Amino acid sequence: MYTRITESGGRRYLQLVEGHRDETGKVRIKVVANLGRLDKLSPTKLDPLINGLNRAVGRLENTASDITYDSALGFGDVFALHELWKDLGFDRALKRALRSGRREIDAEALVRAMVFNRLCAPDSKLGVLRWLETVAMPAMPEGITHQHLLRAMDALLGQVDAVEMELAKQIRPLVDRNLTVVFYDLTTVRIHGEGEVEKDIRAYGMNKETGGIARQFVMGVVQTAEGLP
Repeated sequence: MYTRITESGGRRYLQLVEGHRDETGKVRIKVVANLGRLDKLSPTKLDPLINGLNRAVGRLENTASDITYDSALGFGDVFALHELWKDLGFDRALKRALRSGRREIDAEALVRAMVFNRLCAPDSKLGVLRWLETVAMPAMPEGITHQHLLRAMDALLGQVDAVEMELAKQIRPLVDRNLTVVFYDLTTVRIHGEGEVEKDIRAYGMNKETGGIARQFVMGVVQTAEGLP
């Protein structure tokens, strides 16, 4: 016994049929039931029949439904960075430097989120919030707002010397103890003038001061182990 779709008068019909052989051995088809026009049938009409047949043979009822899905959260990059962050001791260093009984936010977690965003998909502070909705960031507090990120930045700037000292304690043993030169920072400097010179290092690019295209160059700062630039 099986179902069959037939056509008549330009319409399609669903039938329940049974096949058997007659006395001469030829296959004969017997219509057991006409279930109706195919375009008029819906799950609400067919499910009771399907469920009844399932119950008759001791099976669970039909649970078919429309497929729904949610967007998957990114995990691989933030998980790898999180493990590296812990192995380097940055979590402990920041917690020590940013320790405050008056602060209600988890500054270390928020700084970590902004650092990971800078490494994975650099964006603004508001962009960090949008990015956090797309990743499964380990050990993150709930309900993070733009104000929380700004407060974490304030906490970081307010303890910048302590933070740098704590991070240096974690990193220094991993590098050459005879350290002589340290790369410190990198920034862009906007400059006026339209003249062209040979081997000009000035180029047009997105400028952080104007928020638009401006002529600028990139300047890096390198210092000695004693702190001289």
